[in-house]
Amino acid sequence: MSRSINRGLFRLGIIVLLYCIDIGNTQLLINVKNQGGDVVQETIAANVTEDSVMLEFQRSDGTLITQLVDFRHEVQILKALVLGEEERGQSQYQVMCFVCHIHKEEFISSDAMAKLRQKNPGTIRTAEEDRGRENYRMDLFVDVPRSGVISKHIATLCSEAKDATYTRRSDLNRWASQSAVSLHALLDAVKEYPTSLQSNTLAEPSRCLETPGLWTPCTCHLEMCIGWYPCSLKYCKGKAPDTSSYRCGIKTCRKCSQFSYYVRQKQLCLWDE
Repeated sequence: MSRSINRGLFRLGIIVLLYCIDIGNTQLLINVKNQGGDVVQETIAANVTEDSVMLEFQRSDGTLITQLVDFRHEVQILKALVLGEEERGQSQYQVMCFVCHIHKEEFISSDAMAKLRQKNPGTIRTAEEDRGRENYRMDLFVDVPRSGVISKHIATLCSEAKDATYTRRSDLNRWASQSAVSLHALLDAVKEYPTSLQSNTLAEPSRCLETPGLWTPCTCHLEMCIGWYPCSLKYCKGKAPDTSSYRCGIKTCRKCSQFSYYVRQKQLCLWDE
């Protein structure tokens, strides 16, 4: 009973937070039906000054998902705030952040997003295209206080995940190849996994699903699905004699991301069972 009351109060707090915090220059509230048939409300905000877009929603299990796209640095941050299971010794919640390289073409620009308007705010929407699921094997910790060389948004968004913010070495290489930031500077902003995991003679921890001990290190899996987001612009051709193209709408997509990453104990990955 106490767990359900805590979940209810927590969800109420999140709703108040979404309505009270100004997270961008313009904001949309979208009702989205997910694959399970549940309707969730996404908050989408575009900040043209920062050239970023933030999307946020709460899953039916209480997990708060936040996606921030930093177009200026081609960085995507996916954050999960997962409610704890108090009867199993967990605290009220835990936070994880996953920082990855993205291509600008995967989303519409912050400027275009800022110009979107809702004709029917109460409509329940489904995405036009399902882009499937992408698997990410995270092999580095991000040193959050030093993460500004990757994106200035990490320190703010992931302040509660200083020991649980992850990225990949392959993403560091992409950022280094496309910006003025050197690979050396980027490497200064990350931390290696425990030394024992770097040895070629030792296998990485087994999946938490297969690990019996609650206090044993393991490889956790977490899936996050964005059920609806504007992924590209639509263009139509004018009528003769002027057949030039003009912007006539947006295309919407759905995409899932599954992350595998190291946790120091199974207690931090109880959902992977």
